[in-house]
Amino acid sequence: MNLKKVLISACFIVWIAFAQGQSIQRAEPLHWWLGMHNPELQLVLYGSDIGDCEVKLPKAGMQLKKVHQVENTNYLFLDVEILNNAQAGTYPIELYKNGKKVLTRDYVLKNRDKNLVKAQGVHASDLIYLIMPDRFANGDPSNDSVKGMRETAVNRDSMYYRHGGDLQGIINNLDYLEDLGVTALWMTPVVTNDMPGYSYHGYANTENYEIDPRFGTVDTYRELGKELHKRNMKLVHDVVPNHVGLHHWTVIDRPSSDWLHEWDTFTQTTYKDQTMFDPYGTQADKDLMEKGWFVETMPDLNHQNEKMQKYITQSHIWWIEEAGVDGFRIDTYPYNDLAFMGKWTDAIRAEFPDFSFFGETWVHSVPNQAYFLGGQKVGQDVDTKLEGVTDFQLNYAIGDALNLEKDGANKLYSTVSGDYLYPNPLANVIFLDNHDKDRFFSTVGEDIEKYKSAFSWLLTYRGIPQMYYGAEILMKNFSRPDGLVREDFKGGFPGDEVNKFTAKGRTEAENDMFNHVRTLAQYRKQTTALQDGKLLHYAPQNDVYVYFRYNDKEKVMVIMNCSEEEQTVVLARFDEGIGQSKQMKNILTSESLNLPENVVVKGKQTLVFELK
Repeated sequence: MNLKKVLISACFIVWIAFAQGQSIQRAEPLHWWLGMHNPELQLVLYGSDIGDCEVKLPKAGMQLKKVHQVENTNYLFLDVEILNNAQAGTYPIELYKNGKKVLTRDYVLKNRDKNLVKAQGVHASDLIYLIMPDRFANGDPSNDSVKGMRETAVNRDSMYYRHGGDLQGIINNLDYLEDLGVTALWMTPVVTNDMPGYSYHGYANTENYEIDPRFGTVDTYRELGKELHKRNMKLVHDVVPNHVGLHHWTVIDRPSSDWLHEWDTFTQTTYKDQTMFDPYGTQADKDLMEKGWFVETMPDLNHQNEKMQKYITQSHIWWIEEAGVDGFRIDTYPYNDLAFMGKWTDAIRAEFPDFSFFGETWVHSVPNQAYFLGGQKVGQDVDTKLEGVTDFQLNYAIGDALNLEKDGANKLYSTVSGDYLYPNPLANVIFLDNHDKDRFFSTVGEDIEKYKSAFSWLLTYRGIPQMYYGAEILMKNFSRPDGLVREDFKGGFPGDEVNKFTAKGRTEAENDMFNHVRTLAQYRKQTTALQDGKLLHYAPQNDVYVYFRYNDKEKVMVIMNCSEEEQTVVLARFDEGIGQSKQMKNILTSESLNLPENVVVKGKQTLVFELK
């Protein structure tokens, strides 16, 4: 792809549009609120040749502090302050040339919605359910294809095209998720992704303040948040500070030459996270990692540009306040400028003290993963303030353990033993699979006992558990190509022959798995020991791993047999964990019994006991 040809062509189209009449085509953020912690706001104005205009804010309450002109004369950046005497309403922005007013754009300040639940944070008490909206359920077929967008094709027979799933489809199925035991919903990005291909995944946004019209509207998104909160569930918003799509409006007509990280020729990131902390590494290698583009269609944003910093930060604050977002999942976290991410986190927490974040860190060791967290526990140059990460290390470990790798149980034990490197291990998100990885049912060879064991671990271990849509009904496949792990949830689309949202539509095996997950998830919701309780574990013997989750009121014992052979586990070894307990209840069968001397565990089986 020749980037210069794409941008020159796009700019020529923009120039023709400007020649037809001068106007302020954009003012971002779209609106703002009174009573925010930070009264200062950066307004981005965009219109034909407005860069040399004088700006006035004539209405009391919104004060102009400074006007920033940039290389591109189609932009003005305004530093404004919202004063204490400001009232909700419209505030005219007036542009003058040679003393004559040429343009006026009204800007809206709103009262904050005191009835809107938001910024609760996502914690170890939650169970996160990850959905790709395009592939889950279609609640509004009228928005499947939107005229004027670069990708209009809808083809459910293809893994590459859009399928028509949307926010209304998710709203229609929230009762299903509540019944399953889910307490937080994370969707892959829902902002506009007007790219010519693969736009369904959302990770190449072309707008910062719009919901993709094929998913719904901002009002639909607000409604989703409200419906979740009615059910005591939370909304996780997927943000991408590192990059945008090639057709983002600020890329087509860039404000300045330093808006993006630009190279003489296309330069892709090396994906080598080690360069960010290597004590012997070069700045050149670090720059390639952090400033290289993720892929050709995703330009890398320059976080050293202060206007860019404010643009990104304000857009993310906007979604929390506008839609009732409770937490952020941060895409491609290691590729961001970490000093900026610390400032970004501080700015958001200043507005929403209980808000929480977890960053995607697809790296390959515990120290690598810990480096991107806050607290500077492993000698970081800057404090990112990040509280949790997607725990890929435990993801690798559970796969090894249940695939009967040699000493697999010890892999789990050894991996979690590195938790001393994390500021708060309970804030890490643990998972079996996601939209980028093989579905775990396929990872374990479609072995039901192994798969049940995986969920027994996921819903009883330390951290915030996250499951991927359809995992509870045995959805399978490998991620080469990744579309295979992004299939539709059957029953969510008009014309589906079966409906997996109902017990009647599921097979006997699917219902058995669904009930296994639901039983553990609902038990976890009621059991604080499995939420923020302490973890006590024993070094595995004979590939049997035993651990306890406990607090002052509750105690849960988990016995994982990671071998194929039946094992007899002598409980006397675990006196420190068992303590004074005299009885045990099998959570999955509801059977209660007096504490025996031995417990027999079948091959590949995991048992979960509540101790009394």
